[in-house]
Amino acid sequence: MKKLMKSLFCFAALLVALCLRVEAKEQHLLYVAAPGIRDYLGNGGHGILVFDADNNHKFVKRIPFGGLTDKGVPAHVLGICASAATKQLYVGTKSSLSCIDLTTDKILWEKPLPSDRLNITPDGKELYQPVLAAKKWRVLDAATGDILKLIEVEDGGVHNTLIHPNGNHAYLGSINSTFLRVADTKTREVVKKIGPFSVGIRPFTVNGKATLCFVNVNGLLGFEVGDLTTGEKLHRVEVQGFKTGPVKRHGCPSHGIGLTPDEKELWIADGFNKQMHYFDATVMPPKQMGSIAVRDDPGWVTFSIDGRYAYPSTGEVVDVATHKIVATLKDEAGRAVQSEKMLEIVFENGQPIRNGDQFGVGRVQ
Repeated sequence: MKKLMKSLFCFAALLVALCLRVEAKEQHLLYVAAPGIRDYLGNGGHGILVFDADNNHKFVKRIPFGGLTDKGVPAHVLGICASAATKQLYVGTKSSLSCIDLTTDKILWEKPLPSDRLNITPDGKELYQPVLAAKKWRVLDAATGDILKLIEVEDGGVHNTLIHPNGNHAYLGSINSTFLRVADTKTREVVKKIGPFSVGIRPFTVNGKATLCFVNVNGLLGFEVGDLTTGEKLHRVEVQGFKTGPVKRHGCPSHGIGLTPDEKELWIADGFNKQMHYFDATVMPPKQMGSIAVRDDPGWVTFSIDGRYAYPSTGEVVDVATHKIVATLKDEAGRAVQSEKMLEIVFENGQPIRNGDQFGVGRVQ
């Protein structure tokens, strides 16, 4: 009898362990903010659209949020970021900044803080937010939205804001400046400038060791490379085999650049030709490898945390290994979704455990 009871107990324990494993299965969700291309409601309407990356990126739900203009219409979403550590999602628009609880989908607070492409420190404690039509960034308490400090700069056009995964530095890009500014997140002060690049800086990304930056600039179908250690511009790379011309948005041929997490490839957008071009990033300067046709003018690109998928803003899901389109984002009514503001969040048992970034950032340490 004792042997039987012991066997039954072990069997029951095994069942419990197996059940816990099943329950603990990770869920990979893509959060897409809309309207995420100007104020075009035809690309996904208004809200945070959530897609299941484990199930062919099927539509899961739409999370409502504020972000309305003074006329009561949805404002253009200009940035998105999240912290699994604090279980919060932030959406910045031309009219306000909203903080959303990732476990309940409820709005925790919304403040009249018009925001361009903001970002958050890895610990989820502080937000760096470029102030629209001004010459400064706000540093905000991420829990409350209270202003902790203002970082003043001499030129306007403050725009894209990337905080390195190691949390040490915030990279501050201004359309009106040929320099990429580097702020120390401990002192909240600009400590270095990278460049000068050839003209005003548009989207950019950095590698995991914080030694290199890859920068789109006005007028260039391609990118430039900067040394984050010495502050010098290293290379200028022009896309070969494609002509350039007028684009629908952003006013520059390449608006969108990202490193795959393993840093083997660098991807850039080509608005005129409706292409994503990818480069071998294991050599310097990166070498052009191929191109992927997309359905509209791309203006951004990011990647899943594991690097399996690329997400151009035009709504295609691209398998990075094969460079083939494997899905397209569609809303609950089957309509095509496009957005330049999206990121992945990984859940376990209903709780966020990891978050990606709207930027395609290198993660090799």
